[in-house]
Amino acid sequence: MIRRRPFHFLALILAVTVKARAADSTVPLQIGGLEVIPHTRSSVMQYRQAGNPELGVLARVFLRNTGGSAMAIDESLAVHLRGVTPTQLLANGDWTWHDTPAAWPGAKISLPPGALTVWSFNTRGTNWCVGTRAKLSIGPTSGLAASEMDLAFDEPKVWLSAVTFLGPTNSVQPDSLIFHVANESDVPLRIQSCRLWLPAAHESWQALLPREPVTQMDCFPSNGVIPPKDRGGARVVTGPLPLTYTAIEIQLAGPDGKPVTLWSHLRVKREVFDISGGWVASKLGTSNTLCCEPYLKTLRRMHINTGHIAETPGYTDNSEQYAKYPLKYFNKLEPFSHYDTDAMLPRIHAVEFLGEPQYGGGRPVPPQEVWQKLAPYQHTRLATTVTHSEERIWRYYAGLSDYPHYDAYRVNAPAPDAWSKYNRWNGRTIRWGAPLETIGDMNRSLRELNRPRPIAYWSQGPNNWDSYGGRQRTSPTPDELRGQAYHALASRITSLYWFNLSLKSLLKFPDLIEPITRVGREIRMLDDYYLEGDATSHERILRDGKPDWDLDVVAGPRGALMFALDLNYEPDPKEKIFKFGAPRDVTFRFRLPAYASNPTEVFRVDADGVTAMKYKVAGGRLEIQDRTSRTAVYVAATSVGERERIEARRKALIAEEDSYAFDPGNSPADLAVLKQLLNPTTK
Repeated sequence: MIRRRPFHFLALILAVTVKARAADSTVPLQIGGLEVIPHTRSSVMQYRQAGNPELGVLARVFLRNTGGSAMAIDESLAVHLRGVTPTQLLANGDWTWHDTPAAWPGAKISLPPGALTVWSFNTRGTNWCVGTRAKLSIGPTSGLAASEMDLAFDEPKVWLSAVTFLGPTNSVQPDSLIFHVANESDVPLRIQSCRLWLPAAHESWQALLPREPVTQMDCFPSNGVIPPKDRGGARVVTGPLPLTYTAIEIQLAGPDGKPVTLWSHLRVKREVFDISGGWVASKLGTSNTLCCEPYLKTLRRMHINTGHIAETPGYTDNSEQYAKYPLKYFNKLEPFSHYDTDAMLPRIHAVEFLGEPQYGGGRPVPPQEVWQKLAPYQHTRLATTVTHSEERIWRYYAGLSDYPHYDAYRVNAPAPDAWSKYNRWNGRTIRWGAPLETIGDMNRSLRELNRPRPIAYWSQGPNNWDSYGGRQRTSPTPDELRGQAYHALASRITSLYWFNLSLKSLLKFPDLIEPITRVGREIRMLDDYYLEGDATSHERILRDGKPDWDLDVVAGPRGALMFALDLNYEPDPKEKIFKFGAPRDVTFRFRLPAYASNPTEVFRVDADGVTAMKYKVAGGRLEIQDRTSRTAVYVAATSVGERERIEARRKALIAEEDSYAFDPGNSPADLAVLKQLLNPTTK
């Protein structure tokens, strides 16, 4: 039996109360749904000065036109929450950003009968935190009384944890989606339907019309029932989707048939695991278009398919060379008339041009100002990104972009956190590095603040930073590089950006070329699991009271990726680098969602091969015994043949690497060619 009020659902029990007025006498906007994403902040990160501990919420209000005719919505519409306008709430510091009509001066929406529009706002502090309420008043207008309703910012017990749009490789349009539901309630929930709300045309992207609900889905678990305190979801065939914004509405039901409705709002974009390099453009565009070919071969051999570039004369306008060594664009991408075209969209990763607004060249750029700079892109088919920098405050920027990512390095690099404050190694403190596992802590923070949108990560690569804390090596070692990348991958990202892969940096630290290649190969072997999956479990294992392993699970309909990340490393006092020990005998017990807890095969995956593992499952845990250190990745597949498929993929990737006939990470002669490119002699 379900109790009458067992918990507050994310958008099921909205606690929305509409004042008793005749429907035709009030402004015909009523709440169709509410999404509440509580702010979070890591308790692990250390700073020189404590930040504001108060946590707010990111809220999205789904408003439906309940009238019989189209409704005009513009900045003149009187909107108040607790009797205060959004503009004043922003000025007071109660909110950090919003996109209510007041934020769109001069814009007008025509909302057809039955259509939805979505207003988002990000709050700050205890007056607007989880557990608080606010009365929303809309109007009056044109002789109609104000429509009033209560919003309850309750802690969700059920929510959409990930929504990913997928499609064929020969099209930028997705034709399916996978959604994941976190059920932290005390009762099982059955998946019933998925409905998308989409605009009639791209120019009317703020007016969302309902599609027919899809009830025939490939659910996981297969019976569609998500157990309490567990995860589940479904793969939904949608047909080709426009690259615009959508509201997604998921219907579930409890044991007594009581409906549970989950909502979210996000951009439709076909998700692809892209691997990018920063600062690559300087050696791409030249008058002699062939002179950059060795560098392009190096990047492509490292599985880099994206660069922090826009149009680059001498490279992108050389159709033959670009076809051989393509890199997707990742930059400001203006004018729209050039980049937002059918011809250009296949070349584009995402928009990035704001730098790190939390620093802003000396002053933080206010979140509302960031929103204003990104707002013009909402009219386009170009997905936006924001580079987040400081976990202490990035909750104020939650929800601003389509594809958020963060930039944090753990050795010999500038950082906002105070490395000497981490009491990680028996009271020893260091100034040249920070615990590698804090990459995972930050990843989980950003992911939960922006769910169910996917996120990405700028991982530390070769770069000649200044020396910090007396460290002589000014870039990560191969072990440090791999560890940082995998703490992000294990927490589920869907793209990884290396900072940086400039030719100068690669030649300064050529011992990182092969480690980056290996990470890229392993990502490509498993990218279906990252794209289709959701981060379902994280556990930090201690031995004798000290960190020993991080165990993480990214699970989806194919099965589960299981990561064992070695925390038994030490800062070497002489070399001032992190050193890992020799492989040791270990027993890992991974916590799997119920739908992945009965695998058909379990195997270990790395760049060198795929190895079957002995395992046993008991009590929702999958146990593996191994002898390993540093990083271990395992697959628990739900269907037979995955091991062979992934091994075939690995061999194909090696064949692709070999096809470039250029390997500067292992060949001194090829490395010399790259050096000649950087410092050509005058003939």
